[in-house]
Amino acid sequence: MPIIRAVNGIVEMHPALSVSSRPPATQADADNRRGRSKEQGRQATNHATLLAQQAYQEQGPQGATPKPALLAQDLMTSPVTSLPSDSTLLEAWSVMKHKGIHHLPVTSVHGTLVGMISDHDLLPYAHELESVNPPGPSAGHKLARVMSTRVLSATPTTEIREIAHVMLDEHVSAIPILDSSRHPVGILATSDILRAIVRRSPLELWT
Repeated sequence: MPIIRAVNGIVEMHPALSVSSRPPATQADADNRRGRSKEQGRQATNHATLLAQQAYQEQGPQGATPKPALLAQDLMTSPVTSLPSDSTLLEAWSVMKHKGIHHLPVTSVHGTLVGMISDHDLLPYAHELESVNPPGPSAGHKLARVMSTRVLSATPTTEIREIAHVMLDEHVSAIPILDSSRHPVGILATSDILRAIVRRSPLELWT
């Protein structure tokens, strides 16, 4: 139909632009459009589902893979200070005071572990070990006479949680770490585990 426009009070008439005629839409056309719309919707849904599955598969293995357990070699003090079994109580006392340590592995002439000596073992002799000019007679006793011969030990690859469990059950505060030849390569004390708890995440420590 023509377009009527008023300009300065004068009515102007403009013929309508010709529009190409289209055949009326049939029911089949409407059904086709609805079908295409549904198909496009299904494709979009399938695409989104595929992307979600890919994202899950990429994240799943990473989240499911446990962190490696913390081992004795990760926390132990190494190299370890030790003394041969023919050393004296005074020598052990002096080494502990000088190095600020509380436990000493005791070794055989071949370097294998035969016992442990602690500052608690030496406390009964402290007054003799501290005296000077000359020290008391007990200062010359050999470590083999005082040391503990029942010694719990672990390997460098023993998990920290296993060591902590044994230390708690057996009421020990330090465990020597031995190689395959039973030579001391380190020592793990409760203070080492406590220090790790302070510096590391607990989940990281016990995973």
